[in-house]
Formats: sequence, structure tokens, C-alpha cells
Amino acid sequence: MSRYDSLNKNQKEAVFSNAAYIRVIAGAGSGKTRVLTMRIVRLIEELGVAPAAIMAITFTNKAANEMKERLVKMLPQQSAGVHISTIHSLCVRILREDSMAEGIVRNFIVIDTDDQKSILREAYKTFEIDLKEYSVRSMLAYIANNKAAHISEARAFELAGGSDQEIMKANVYQHYVRRQKEMSALDFDDLLLVVDHLFATRSDICEKWQRRFNVICVDEFQDIDHVQYRIIKALAGSTNQLYVVGDPDQTIYTWRGADVSIIMDFEKTFKPVETIVLNQNYRSTQHILNTANALIEHNEYRMKKELFSTNDSDHKVTHMSLASEGDEADYVASTIKELHRQGKPYKDMAILYRSNYQSRELEKALINRQIPYIVFGGIRFYDRSEIKDTLCYLRMMTSHDDLAFRRTIAIPKRGIGDKSLERIFSVAQEQGVTMYDVLLQQSLFTGRIQAQLDQYTSMIESWRQKQEQLPLERLLQLVMDESGIRKHYEDLKDEDRLENLQSLIGDVLSFMESYPEATLDEYLQMVSLYGERSEVAKGDFTQLMTIHASKGLEFDTVFIFGLSEGVLPNENSLREGKKGLEEERRLLYVAITRAERNLYLTESQGMSFILGRPKVKSRFFAELENEGVEHLGIRDDFVKPTFYATDAEAIEVKMGSSLKARPSKLRANDKVSHDAYGDGIVLSISGDIAQIAFAFPHGIKNILATHQSLHKKEVH
Repeated sequence: MSRYDSLNKNQKEAVFSNAAYIRVIAGAGSGKTRVLTMRIVRLIEELGVAPAAIMAITFTNKAANEMKERLVKMLPQQSAGVHISTIHSLCVRILREDSMAEGIVRNFIVIDTDDQKSILREAYKTFEIDLKEYSVRSMLAYIANNKAAHISEARAFELAGGSDQEIMKANVYQHYVRRQKEMSALDFDDLLLVVDHLFATRSDICEKWQRRFNVICVDEFQDIDHVQYRIIKALAGSTNQLYVVGDPDQTIYTWRGADVSIIMDFEKTFKPVETIVLNQNYRSTQHILNTANALIEHNEYRMKKELFSTNDSDHKVTHMSLASEGDEADYVASTIKELHRQGKPYKDMAILYRSNYQSRELEKALINRQIPYIVFGGIRFYDRSEIKDTLCYLRMMTSHDDLAFRRTIAIPKRGIGDKSLERIFSVAQEQGVTMYDVLLQQSLFTGRIQAQLDQYTSMIESWRQKQEQLPLERLLQLVMDESGIRKHYEDLKDEDRLENLQSLIGDVLSFMESYPEATLDEYLQMVSLYGERSEVAKGDFTQLMTIHASKGLEFDTVFIFGLSEGVLPNENSLREGKKGLEEERRLLYVAITRAERNLYLTESQGMSFILGRPKVKSRFFAELENEGVEHLGIRDDFVKPTFYATDAEAIEVKMGSSLKARPSKLRANDKVSHDAYGDGIVLSISGDIAQIAFAFPHGIKNILATHQSLHKKEVH
């Protein structure tokens, strides 16, 4: 039996084609890594191509290692000669031989992101810049953009004009480049840019590498940017074979340079091209694939393909609409808990969302249900620096402890250095009071420093006086505005952190709705229940992640959370017109195709504090294949929430009935028990939504009256 017998018809075409230029359109879960590996095996085993003449470029080191392992199993003796690596590793190899042509020493070092951050910390200290003042991420982006645009340090100063902020950034850029030269160091961007320039200006060196590799294979071709594409084209030249594998429907990284037109227009540069489509999916059930197919068909700029699978299942895709974001999160958590009770490991279940701020309600619901979880590639909501900083400002009105003081005095930057803080701390220790108490009782400094401290204490004291009169949400808004935190992130144009701050406002409003008489102390106590948690150790845990972070992963059960208009599709992307909308659709397509057997799509009603308007479900629901999707929960014709801008911030929400829920047996005043919230009493029933009052800290919840986690208590 041949090793190729297990391949399907299209996979065999992709492995056995003799065309010089081949484009494989590989749908999600279609076995592209297997096909690419077996293509290399055939070239060596049957066509006699020397292993050293084959180069395979992958998108990640993980993918490269996986391909190497497969090759070793198939060709134990010959596989070592094949060059398999990321394009950055390939560039290192090229520059080790030919760096002198670019004036770079041969023993240059490659610095990673941590090394870059260390250089920036040096620069920040030299120029007295607070790390919180300008995020490392934004500064690295500034440096990378300058390099890509061939903007020298001198030109950066010219472009800065009279702007203090731009001059400061140019200083950091100059320091960064100088330190690189002193260390003979290249960062990841440099590797690509230097090789691109080398091939463009030294035809002799470019031709040498063209002769070195006769076959070039590129995985995840839809994710490459234009610099990478120029390098690949240079290596291919006019005589080498070029074999690219990718899926235009999974192009979701345009924000970091990927361009879907590179794979779509491949045949315009390389002629003639043979295009082979892999559309048999080995991962998901047909219901899931039907949902994905129906969605992505609405994109016009794509190559048509229809994914199919032999994995049949009675499990339809579930679309659940809930009355509030809290209920939506609890539905996800309770479903995970039930599936785990039935024997499914937590690690086989993942929750995906469009933006990081959406993890807030999910984390609270998972903690309430005692479900172990990790935020994959991210930080828990209440642990994010902008949230901790804002909450510390609130703490200054209650406990004004030293930890809260140190955080709040530092952001936004006030020019209070470590020596000044240590002096305040020393006096506080001597007197047995907090550092803030010292500032209220005496003046330790003169001039600018004392003026800044006086301004700070006056601000805190004014909030403390208003604390009893203002609703908690109004107080939080005041803190964000007067402290300068909101403006700080607006100046940095840090949309992620601004979204998180808006989400915190939503958190406060939800708390006020459940506990109208609660104090600031009680809110901070509630937060402490969720915020001060250590990371879950390795083991069985549910994973939370953005859809972007989920690319390349797969899970038995996937929940896609928060599918509201303006969230997915994202409000900012919609401003880009059809191009932005099509990328958002691709993003949801990627999320759907991460699921193997079970897929849950959830959305909720109520107010979106990020968008500043009532939520409506995503337009993408109208594009899904309906036979394989079960729509549950609130009807579309509900009365949208009405928000009254009064001192009490009254909120009235009227909901309609369920689409497919069984009739509820609950009535007003019934006593109930809930798997997570404990005992409660039904306040009212509207359609299939029960408004139930639970004991502290849960308060009033709107819950699907027919939900399996809710039980009516018998009266004896």
C-alpha cells in the first residue's frame, strides 16, 4: 500500500502536480500541512530532487517543527537536508553568509521582543519617560513604521516639527537605533528589510540563493506581507518552482501588513499557475461547515469553495440570544459546567471573542461557577493595568492605602520621582499613617513637586466630598476625566485600553442595577472577589481568547461570545467600507471553523457601554444557513432597552418571548434555586425571562426561566 493512498482526490492533485507554479487553496481543516509534507516527500523520493534544494517557509516555528517531525517519520535518512523554517529564520541564514554586503558584521545578534523592550526601558529612563505614559507596544510600532518607510533618525526629527511628543519619540528612535549598532543587533523587522534590500541591489547574491534552492514552498501564504512577498519572488526568480498554500477566506491579519490580494492575484506574476482547491474538511461536522460556507459566500473578493465533511452529527449549531451580557456570560459558563459534568474536559472547550474587553463578564461567570480558565495570550480583565489604575483611584476615596497611592500618583505622569516617594514613605512609617495621610497633614517639599502633590490631594478630596451625592457610575466618569486617565489613552490612540475603560463603566452600571443602594466600598469588595486571582496552573482549564489568537487552533466545543453589531462586525472596521466588512466576515469564518463537534453563537440585548447605544444582534446572523442552526432565547421583536439620563440612571428593559423554549412553569413569588447563585425568589416573568432576586453578592438577575440550571423549590 502506497503512502499516498490515504489522500483524497484533490490532495493527490496537490501532491502530484508537475506544474512549475502551484497555488493550493486549502480550506480550514483540509489537511494542508499533510499535503505540503507529502509533496516534499514525493519530490525527494520519486523525482530525485536533492533535499538541500528544497526550502519550505512556514508562518510560525510551531508549524515548522511539526513539518520537520512529519518528514523525519516519512524519510528518516533524507529529511535533514530540507530547509524548513519561518521566513525570519531564513533571512538569518542568508545574512550569516552575505551580511558584509550590507555593511553588517557576520556575527550579528538577533534581538527578540523582550530585548527590544529592554532597550526601550533604557531610553525611557534616559529621557525620563514613564512606561505608562507611552506604551512599549505603540513605541515599537512607531519604530517599525519608520524603518519600513526608510525614515532615518534625522528625518524623524524633521517630521516631528515642534511637537514635544513627536520629538520625544524621535529621541527614543535614535537611542534604539544607536544601541542596535553598538550591539551589532538586528530585530525581526530588520531581518526582512535588509534581505529585501540586499536582493534588490545585489543581483549576484540574489542569483546565488536562487541556485541554492530550486523548489520553494510557502505555507499560510494568505498571511504574508509585501516585504515577505518580494523576498519570495526574488528567491523564485524565473526558473525555480514555487508552491504556495493558503486560504484567502482566512486572511485576518491585514492590520499587520497581510494583503489578501497577494494570494488572489498570484497568477498575475507567475504564469501559468495551476490552482488546486482542498475543500474536504477533516475537523468539523457538516452543520458547522454549512454555517461557515453560508457566511463566507457573502464575501465577493474570494475564491469560491464549499467545505464539506463526512463527520455527521445530530448536534446543530446553537444561536442563543439573552437578555443581558451578564446572562449571556452565565449561559456560556453554565453550559460549560454541564458539558464537563457529562464528561467533557474543560481543555476541550474554548470561548472566543472579538475584543479583549469582552472577557470581563465571562471571567466573572466562570469564577462564579468555579470553572478553571486561562486567558490565552492575554491578561485577565481586572488585572489589566488601566483597570487597576482606575480602581486604585476609587480606592483612594476609601482606604487611600499606599499601593493605591503609588499607582495613582504615577499615572498620568506628575513628575514625582522615586526619591520623593521614598521620603513620603519614610515619614509615613515614622508616624504610623499612610503616605496619603502624610500629604494631608504637612508639606514635605517646595516648588513644583509640592504644587503637584497639593493638586493631587485636592482632586482626591473633592471626589471624597462628592462620593455620597453622586451615583457610582457618575463618580467613575468624574475620576476618569479629572484624573486624566481617559485623555492619557486618547492621546496615545490606544483603542484597546479605551475600550476596557468603557467596559469598566458598564461593569459599574450593571452593579448599580443589581444593588441600587450599594456603596463604593461594596463595589470594590465585589471586584476583589474576581480580580485578585492567581493564574490557573497547567491542567484542565477552559481557554478564553480573541478570534485572532485562535487562528491555527481547534477545539471540540467552541463558544463565540458577544456577536452584536458594532462588535463583530467591529465598529472601526465598518468605517473602512466593504473591505473592512469582508475582513470581519473572514474573522467570524475563522472562529466558526475552530469548532470540531459543538458550536455556540451567543449575543445579548441591553446597553453597550462601548458603543454607547442599545445592542442589536450582528448582521451576520442573517447570512447563516438556518437548517443547521437552532435559534433560542429572546425574540427579535423585543422592545429595546430605554435609558433615562436622570440622577438615578433608571433602566427599563422589556423583553419578548422565546423562539423555541418550552413553556415556563415559574410564576411571580415562586422560590427557586440556581446552580451558581443559590436560593432566590421570582420577582416577575416576561415571556420566558424570569427576573429573580438572589442573595448578596448576586442580586437581581434576568434568567431564561427554562434553563437547566434553574430549579423551582417545592413548598411544603
